[in-house]
Amino acid sequence: MAIKVYKKNAAGRRNMSIVKPDQVTVGAMPEKSLLRVIKQNAGRSNGKISVRHQGGGHKRRYRLVDFRQDKHDIPGKISQIERDPNRSALIALVNYKDGEKRYVIATSGMKVGQEILSGTTVPVVDGNRMKLSNIPAGTIISCVEMRIGRGAQIVRSAGSSATLMALDEAGRAQVKLASGEVRLISGECFATIGQVSNFEHGAERIGKAGRSRWKGKRPAVRGSVMNPVDHPHGGGEGCQPIGLKAPKTPWGKIALGKKTRKRKKASNQYILKARAKKRK
Repeated sequence: MAIKVYKKNAAGRRNMSIVKPDQVTVGAMPEKSLLRVIKQNAGRSNGKISVRHQGGGHKRRYRLVDFRQDKHDIPGKISQIERDPNRSALIALVNYKDGEKRYVIATSGMKVGQEILSGTTVPVVDGNRMKLSNIPAGTIISCVEMRIGRGAQIVRSAGSSATLMALDEAGRAQVKLASGEVRLISGECFATIGQVSNFEHGAERIGKAGRSRWKGKRPAVRGSVMNPVDHPHGGGEGCQPIGLKAPKTPWGKIALGKKTRKRKKASNQYILKARAKKRK
């Protein structure tokens, strides 16, 4: 893994950097049979803006990623590792012995030419996928399934990982997530051995506004510089405080500190330890 920092020969290059993962296969082209068209909506509905700050961006095609990896006990060989414009993690193209090709989320230890397996009784090797009940305690895992048969649902972004703490008498696994939360998950659910690839993704510096525009992100204007008619924070001469008990959205709702997460009570019973709270 290498981070290339550009020379300060232009304003847009100052503090600009890109991540160059060593895992990526040089000159690799995406598998055409696994590409799909992405329709550009640009945050509009019936011609009107429904989601702000979206639009433009480079043309992309979606890569069909196999999150279930349900080809059990059929060995697959990694032919190439690629970047995916739709996610932060790298993806690996797997050629199975029956001739089928599939994309999977690449782990940090995956290499071209490596064989991976998915099943109930497979070796505990980086990249293999197996049931939580068969994974030794203390193992680093990723692409964790939360409901049986759903495929990888959590721990899928670049550099993320979870730790399998223990198995209880009921056959449920205690999984510690990066947030500090310890959650009970059925031992019949599957998980991939190892940490997700592209750990240095968070160290990348955009450097200039144009790189955000390539990603389809449009400019955002601060509410404090708007007029009172446009935003609750607007108005006043010069730089003025918001004059409210709490920051508000453009539509008058509380913006920061308001809990918006809605979870069913049944979900809370599987949390053994709540995630760490952020210090104010």
